[in-house]
Amino acid sequence: MRTFASELEQLASQHLRRRVESFQAAGGVGLRAGDGSELTGFASNDYLGFAGSDRLRGLLRDAVERWPVGAGASRLVTGTHGAHGELEVALAAVKGTEAAVAFSSGYAAAVGTMSAVLRAGDVVILDKLCHASLIDGARLSGATLRVFPHNDMERLAKHLAWARRFAGDEARVLVVTESVFSMDGDRAPLDEIVRLKQAHGAMLLLDEAHAFGVIGPGGRGLAHEVGVAAQVDISLGTLSKAVGMQGGFVAGSRELAELLVNRARSFLYSTAVLPPVAAVAAEMVRGVIPGSEGEAARGMLQANLRRWAELSGGPVPASPVIPVILGSEENALAAAAQLRRDGLLVPAIRYPTVARGRARLRVSVTAAHSEADLRKLADALRRLGVLGSAGGGDRLEEDRAEVPE
Repeated sequence: MRTFASELEQLASQHLRRRVESFQAAGGVGLRAGDGSELTGFASNDYLGFAGSDRLRGLLRDAVERWPVGAGASRLVTGTHGAHGELEVALAAVKGTEAAVAFSSGYAAAVGTMSAVLRAGDVVILDKLCHASLIDGARLSGATLRVFPHNDMERLAKHLAWARRFAGDEARVLVVTESVFSMDGDRAPLDEIVRLKQAHGAMLLLDEAHAFGVIGPGGRGLAHEVGVAAQVDISLGTLSKAVGMQGGFVAGSRELAELLVNRARSFLYSTAVLPPVAAVAAEMVRGVIPGSEGEAARGMLQANLRRWAELSGGPVPASPVIPVILGSEENALAAAAQLRRDGLLVPAIRYPTVARGRARLRVSVTAAHSEADLRKLADALRRLGVLGSAGGGDRLEEDRAEVPE
């Protein structure tokens, strides 16, 4: 029988062993590591800089006074509080949908939704670079799974034509993509995806996790920016990135919301989000993100992306996620270690999160970074000789670990 130790040794030999490390906030994007070293963080998905803000801290203090700290149970037992209802009303309003359902995390929202709306006999068609939570949800659903190369509309069209012949008129065919991809930072061609899904009688699940709060009017997401929000059947998002809080959500029709409440196991059998957290998230979604504070933060973020383009000599990034492709796991780990010695926290992303041979540094630019922070990173990447790799470089169509075509 294999041992835990032998599995860990194998991971270490492949440069794939990971360890949890604690950091303390040291103001702004500053971090203090366990060894006492001071670091400038380029790892967070807190794109608008709200997570550590005085504004959010004040909202949370007020919410703790108003609501019980713990939810007490799952949402259908005794765990639904008024704060959860407020959050769902706010989410539906900002997304322009009939209803929304809040989950304890974005992962729970993805897995619960996919397994609730799909079953054996249905077909789910995913972009190859979709997040692991979407892949896991597709597998758990029992539906037939097909994958198309990243943003390849010709292959998507072929899969859709096949799916309708294979599954028949009564089966559900679901196209799944991210609007902004979490590891490459590029955007999906939503206009064409919507056209194809309508032409073939399919549905669309769009994961806006890395776009919500950042892109589109009022930070509503890429679908609103492109003008196809009404054609998105299931809109998935998180509260743990630009919103600066915790949790995930699904927005769509009333019937979808009711189906999730009845069938999404990650909703049915998980304790609800802490009521004070839900209350603060509701205020962030209702007032802060689409309001003047959100607009100001998005303006600062866009200014930083333009500054990065000037410093790196490349184009303005399509999103706050900037990959620096280095190839091997060993190269990515070595580069991340050197950056850390330079006082910068930039994570090395490796298989199975990305394909073999596509290990990278994942740079995350936020509204809270200063020009000095950006210059420090650019100088460090230039010393490493990898600044020209920032932004993704050429794209290889290698398999992710989880799914074949």
